[in-house]
Amino acid sequence: MSDTVRHAKNNQEQAVASWVNYLNQLRLDNLLAAFARQDENLQSALSSLDEALREIDLEVVTTNRGGAKGMHGFIAEVAQVGVGNARSQVLGEGTVYEWVNDNGPVDLVRSGVEIQQKFVAAGGRFSLGAITEHVHKYPDFVKNGGRYQIPADHFEMIQKLHTMDLEEAGKQLTRGMGGPSLRDWERVRSFLDEGSVGLESLEPSDLRYHEVQRGAYGSTLGAETEKLRSTDQSLRANAYQESHPTPREGAKATSTAAAIEGGTAFVLAVVEKRCGGKTLTKFTSEDWADIAGDTGFGFVKGSVRGLSIYSLTNCTATPAAVASSIVTAAFGIAEQAHRLRRGEINELGFIENAELVALEAAVSALSSFVGQALIPVPVLGAVIGNSVGIVMYKACSSSLSKREVALIERYLHEHLALDKQLAAEYQRLIDTLEASMTHYVDVLQRAFSPDIGVALLGSVELALQVGVASEDVLDSEEKILAYFLH
Repeated sequence: MSDTVRHAKNNQEQAVASWVNYLNQLRLDNLLAAFARQDENLQSALSSLDEALREIDLEVVTTNRGGAKGMHGFIAEVAQVGVGNARSQVLGEGTVYEWVNDNGPVDLVRSGVEIQQKFVAAGGRFSLGAITEHVHKYPDFVKNGGRYQIPADHFEMIQKLHTMDLEEAGKQLTRGMGGPSLRDWERVRSFLDEGSVGLESLEPSDLRYHEVQRGAYGSTLGAETEKLRSTDQSLRANAYQESHPTPREGAKATSTAAAIEGGTAFVLAVVEKRCGGKTLTKFTSEDWADIAGDTGFGFVKGSVRGLSIYSLTNCTATPAAVASSIVTAAFGIAEQAHRLRRGEINELGFIENAELVALEAAVSALSSFVGQALIPVPVLGAVIGNSVGIVMYKACSSSLSKREVALIERYLHEHLALDKQLAAEYQRLIDTLEASMTHYVDVLQRAFSPDIGVALLGSVELALQVGVASEDVLDSEEKILAYFLH
């Protein structure tokens, strides 16, 4: 493979790695941006509740607005604005309610819709009596798109009673049991059947009747604060889950890497044929078959590369450039192993080539990493860094190659000479050891012979063999007697 082709492939490989890294970084950036937005959303929501609590304290309770019987109605208006806006703001949708506060036909405006709020429990008509009075006073309110907002529990009861027929109401509704009566059912049906205000013109408040009383609104807004924080945590958890790598994105990375590497393989295969002197019009079916084979193999390698890099960068703490170098080194070493099995290179050649493959992959990874850091443009920085690093590496390796070859050859000659010298010395020592051991075993056998005479002579010889002084060896009758009798 020529240096130009290898350089092009290195660039293509690091481009794929940089692109996968860009996808990963994009997900991380989106997560951090989502968290930052959610910080602002939560702060805005909590501020709306704080503002509502302050307005209720200062403009309603302190001034005793509405008196003992009507104060809760003004509390409900301000609380609905605060709660409604806060619930919208925590979702990042901004404020939706505006408090009109002019004692006119409109209490609230929500996204351009005029709302009259009625929180009335008197008469057991679930705020419908107050709505009837407002309709008589402002008959065009509903026709002009206005809506009536009532406590959430009142709305639920109206819906429940509205769905009952007379027979069911007669069975289920009784007086004096703490629940709605048949008379309540008749009032609801009469109101809705009258037709001036249909159920579609009613809507529930975010609050229930008891939650806006003078002694309850503080705890109501406090509980809403906790609900907002819970919603905020859920939104953050969802954003975190969405930031995780997905099989779909992994498949996208795999297919894109396959397309890039397959396309690169196709171009390089065509260029190689052209450099051989053939024009495109003279390509034979065999040429195109070779090109197709290289392209297909490129697609397969690209798929493996894309999936491997995506997996390594997301499942382990591996930078994309390093992940690409790992895959490249794996491919290169696998190729050298194939050459070794075919007998094209020996074991030493395999080790040297594998080391070179790993070194070039490491240089490519480091160069791409530095290039991306210096040029923070996705893909471009990695490619430029890889190009500069590889060129520098090639220049250095070329300039040092002659000296390195001479050093390696001299080292090899010295190593071979030392091997011969050590082999000869080793063989001489082995021969000496074998001779000594043969004589020693022979003496040992005689020393422990069952024949006493042979054993005595063998013992004398063994003693002398192991270094006992001759004057201390019991080799005569006189020495034996002297040793045992004195």
